[in-house]
Amino acid sequence: MLLASFLIVLGFVLLIKGADWMVSGSTLLAKKNKIPDLAIGLTIVAFGTSAPELVVNTVASYENHSDIVLGNVIGSNNFNLFMILGIVGLIFPIAVQSSTVWKEIPISFFAALVFLVLANGYLFSDIGLSRIDGSILLILFLLFLFYIYKQMKGDTSSDEIAVITASNFKIWGLIVLGLIGLIVGGKLIVDNAVTIASDLGVSEKIIGLTIIAAGTSLPELMTSVVAAMKKNSDIAIGNIIGSNIFNIFLILSVSSLVRPITFSSVFNTDVYLLLGGTIFVFVAMFTGKKKTLDRWEAGLLLLVFIGYTAYLVSKELQ
Repeated sequence: MLLASFLIVLGFVLLIKGADWMVSGSTLLAKKNKIPDLAIGLTIVAFGTSAPELVVNTVASYENHSDIVLGNVIGSNNFNLFMILGIVGLIFPIAVQSSTVWKEIPISFFAALVFLVLANGYLFSDIGLSRIDGSILLILFLLFLFYIYKQMKGDTSSDEIAVITASNFKIWGLIVLGLIGLIVGGKLIVDNAVTIASDLGVSEKIIGLTIIAAGTSLPELMTSVVAAMKKNSDIAIGNIIGSNIFNIFLILSVSSLVRPITFSSVFNTDVYLLLGGTIFVFVAMFTGKKKTLDRWEAGLLLLVFIGYTAYLVSKELQ
């Protein structure tokens, strides 16, 4: 158990450093090609910070741990929405662009709704995520990328573009090292989390929703906190909303294509929480200061998440 705990911590260190290197390299590459901050937040940074979930879930799916796959994605999305936005909003109220209010936040709600429909078999009468469901999610992910591409083409702003002089060797070196750290770290986390869950008699669902979800969301937390402290709201909010969309459309699609995922209805409560939280963030854009997540709203998100997590853990320990 002690060795497994140490290896999980080592795995998280590798994940975080790997994500950090990958985000740094990818952001340098994007800025070198004159891509705006919001597009970087919604795509490059969102993908980089979602890479831990992608690696962990691919390994977990291959090894047939469906509860870890689902717990990690749903738990990470709730952690992003409630915990990270809560912390970031308390540090500095988050100003949000109109496109994020009217397009990206509704897209993240739509993603969670599609997952709920597919996983419960409301569309094809097969509970769980089949390879057909995974293909649907992947198509939706590609459409989201196309939407971002169209947004970038229509963005005429140039004041947020920085001149980057980093060498291609440095940029690609960071990306490759980041990928290696992510892959090794993800494997260590899944294997040893399953070992600990087995030793303690705790369900893989709880391990996925709490420890793994929080651990794989650390890159999002650090990225958004740093962005908030630098008063770069576009990166802060774009990273969170983009990661939540990536987690469902890309990570669950890849996971279910690797191996169909069985779904337990106990996860529905967590999905309802995610849907409710997304609606709250959307409504928050029209209360208090317009198009801003105020501190009291951020504090409420944080309190809800802490209360719900405490409820989950207490219920498991009964």
